Amino acid sequence: MIIDNEVVMTRKNIFILLLLVFAVCAQAQTAGKGIKFEAEGTLFRQAVQKAMSAKKLIFVDCYTSWCGPCKMMARDVFTQEKVGNVMNAKYVNFKIDMEKGEGPELAKKWQVSAYPTFIIFNSAGQELGRFLGGSDADGFLKRVQDHSIDKGSSEMDARWNAGERGEQFLYDYLQTLGSSFKRDQCNAVAEELLKGKAETFASDDKLRNVFMRHLTNPLHPAAIYTTKHPDELKKAVGDMQVEMKLRNMWSYFGRDLINETDGQVTLDESTFGKWVKAMDDCDVANRDEYRLNVLIKLAERQNDWASYVKHLEEAYNHPAIDVPDIELCKWMNPLMKDCKDMDLRTRAASLLQNRYDAIINGTRKPQTRAGNMMLSGNLTEVMPKLVKALKGEAVDFGNQPRKN
Repeated sequence: MIIDNEVVMTRKNIFILLLLVFAVCAQAQTAGKGIKFEAEGTLFRQAVQKAMSAKKLIFVDCYTSWCGPCKMMARDVFTQEKVGNVMNAKYVNFKIDMEKGEGPELAKKWQVSAYPTFIIFNSAGQELGRFLGGSDADGFLKRVQDHSIDKGSSEMDARWNAGERGEQFLYDYLQTLGSSFKRDQCNAVAEELLKGKAETFASDDKLRNVFMRHLTNPLHPAAIYTTKHPDELKKAVGDMQVEMKLRNMWSYFGRDLINETDGQVTLDESTFGKWVKAMDDCDVANRDEYRLNVLIKLAERQNDWASYVKHLEEAYNHPAIDVPDIELCKWMNPLMKDCKDMDLRTRAASLLQNRYDAIINGTRKPQTRAGNMMLSGNLTEVMPKLVKALKGEAVDFGNQPRKN
């Protein structure tokens, strides 16, 4: 995903984790004369308390351990003295891995879905602005300055929360939200604009744009109707664009039904059931793959390894699902790190062994690409090592596959 020519890591890029397959990359801590971040383990509310006391703004670095641009910023930009001079004087600096601790909860609350995301809050913890992606030091400081000024989004939030729903306000609000990449709130406004227009919006330029750019809920009537009757929208914007839009809506929606509050990971089972039923009713391609991907991720986050392996087996053996080599290998990583049950690990290893055997005997070709990226490493060489590691044997993985 490229935004304003800046490199941004999204959930679509999560397979890059496997290209580093077994390394759990810790975010480097800044040192020397660069930005002084709050100590690891500090909670956001504690950062707010400090900012109120010090009368400073709050800078938040939302990162993940697998995000290349995140690590580049920590290594090459945040360590610079001129950056530290500005940021330490004016901001309480707070960094958080959005996949650990309170990170998942804040990611959902703040509507963060691409990395790195940088957010500026006032001393009361109210958002002033945000920006995405890596840059050099001067570009970073310029963007921090630009996004440290309240440009009216909080005022428009208040009008929305008070119930204002005039059409012009909704379009203005959506434009403001879009520049802040607040995906969930963009969807809420898009739903309002498309209300009652499921069968007619495709003939309206502005509403087509709202649907294509901002609607993310596949259960909205406009999405249901378009999934069943895509031809009119395809005539207006193109077959591929509509197919990609629908595929993204249906596939990503389920992941957002996993919630984490105070360390407890749960699934919104009611909405999950509606989503699964709607996919069946609309005959959505790959629906079983989408469903199982959610259940696999839920089991991983709950450390429910029995369910995790059960769902892996269902996906691997499903006649309509062709699990990519890279995805199959990636599934093994959590088991190696956190699962102590050797029976479960052995069951998972048998899936990988089966895939390896199919490649070696020529009944399946080895994977050389992941999406639109060419793999520079050989996954076939990694597979038997993974099998041994899952069975508890010591393995030297050496150099891991990586992208060119």
